[in-house]
Amino acid sequence: MKALLITRDAHLHAEIASQGAARVPPLQVGATYRGVRDALERTLPDPPVLVIIDADDSDVAAPDLLERLCKCYPAASVMLLTGDQKQDLLIRAMRAGVREVLALPIVHQAFHEALDRIASSAGIAAMRDGKVLAFISCKGGSGATFLSTNFGYALSTLADKKVLLIDLHGQFGDAALYVSDQKPAMTLSDVCGQIARIDGPFLESCLVHVAPGFGVLAAADDPSGFIDLKPEQMDTILRVARQHYDYIVLDVGRQIDAISLRALDNADTMYPILQLSLPDIRDGRRLLDIFRSLGYPIEQIRLIVNRYEKGGKLRLQEVQTALGAEVLHTIPNDYLAVTDSVNQGVPVVQLSRNSAVSRSLAELVELVTARRVPENKGLFDRLFGRGDPDL
Repeated sequence: MKALLITRDAHLHAEIASQGAARVPPLQVGATYRGVRDALERTLPDPPVLVIIDADDSDVAAPDLLERLCKCYPAASVMLLTGDQKQDLLIRAMRAGVREVLALPIVHQAFHEALDRIASSAGIAAMRDGKVLAFISCKGGSGATFLSTNFGYALSTLADKKVLLIDLHGQFGDAALYVSDQKPAMTLSDVCGQIARIDGPFLESCLVHVAPGFGVLAAADDPSGFIDLKPEQMDTILRVARQHYDYIVLDVGRQIDAISLRALDNADTMYPILQLSLPDIRDGRRLLDIFRSLGYPIEQIRLIVNRYEKGGKLRLQEVQTALGAEVLHTIPNDYLAVTDSVNQGVPVVQLSRNSAVSRSLAELVELVTARRVPENKGLFDRLFGRGDPDL
């Protein structure tokens, strides 16, 4: 999508160019003029799809210039950026045909939402619309990192999905070690430090590639690097990731901070991980209370019980009643298979595909993707090589 930008602000120009380059397809700032008069005197032979006008330009205050510019490019959408939303300016802009008015300084999320609307009306579609799935521990040691990493691998290999896992642990993040022996060349903090460069190929180059369709963006190896991360950088990473991956799995850990909150704000579904113990249930209740206070819909919250054993003193129904949320799935207590997988850094589905935990992960993939269809083999059949899908 090609844009014409009218501004005298070099910093604003750089910011729009950077944000535009991160989109798929990219927003290309094809020409830049210093004022509306300049743009009218030198019209472009190839009309842009979008005209972005910095309302701080004094030319915008002239009675007829804005209307003349809109008529000059009748097929283009016009976006007005203003730090002072005066009523007379907004009225004139509306009458002239301006479709979007955004406040300065730019709020990146609002800017991209406006671009999404403009792209949609112009018939320009993104490559993908990936789903963000957040795994978060109710209590330390619940097994969220093991489940998120191994679920990401299973989702990629069993359901033929392109999957990205992002390790959001502020300290001691080690998600990559659960499924690979590779040393990360780049980490989350490195990507944020070069956020102006981010696009699909750059993000892909920063990953630990566990399988052809599954990569891990490792956590910052220096805890001080995590402190420097900004929430808006997480918005940018997830926006690019959605356009290039079918699923983005977040290993949130247990901390609730500005970065994890922004990640959770972007999540389509959240999976609190707990075990059937009173401390887990108590901390799970606290976590869900935080989610409710933040306005997260209960429909987006799906509990997963890890290391589940039938016949225990605590029952699933009691957990659901205590937490006020549905238990989507249980992962059986398969200590030997899980320990071997973690110690070797090999996904459990690859290392021990006949284990109970591998079967359970395959079931979880089916639940998340709703992939099983009567006429095709389900994920169990792919995993265990069954000939009859009804078995």
